[in-house]
Amino acid sequence: MPMLDVHIPADALSPEAEKALLSRLTDILIGWEGFDPADPAMRAVSWAFVHRPAAVFVAGALADAPRYKVVATVPEGQLDERRRAGVVADVTEAVLDAEEGAWPRDKGRVWVFPTEIPDGYWGGNGRVTRLADILRRVTDPDMARTLATERIAASRADRA
Repeated sequence: MPMLDVHIPADALSPEAEKALLSRLTDILIGWEGFDPADPAMRAVSWAFVHRPAAVFVAGALADAPRYKVVATVPEGQLDERRRAGVVADVTEAVLDAEEGAWPRDKGRVWVFPTEIPDGYWGGNGRVTRLADILRRVTDPDMARTLATERIAASRADRA
């Protein structure tokens, strides 16, 4: 159930490449959360917001090549250290692939911020949705609360 804020400078990618990138980023996030990227229920609640900076500056000067920022927001407990690293690596590669060789392949031009929203602060559909509620939709409903509790505890321990 990721929410993506993808900052893509105007004219950095072709419309086709951008559309393919947004689909690929959705697949990456759903997969690293531990769900099936082909699941229509997961895809329906995975949104991407595209932001178009008019310009990007590096050290006060106009950037010489496109710079990208991807903020991947998920409910707490979905991304442990290994999964966060996977998200960063895969998103970076996906963005550079989308350029289709138009710019030098430089990982330093892509910044990725995997962000977890604390349990009880994820809202949608007019109500607060907890990780256990989300997991009930995609896993054994009887195990959802236990799994959510384990994932959240592990996430908090990882940050401590």
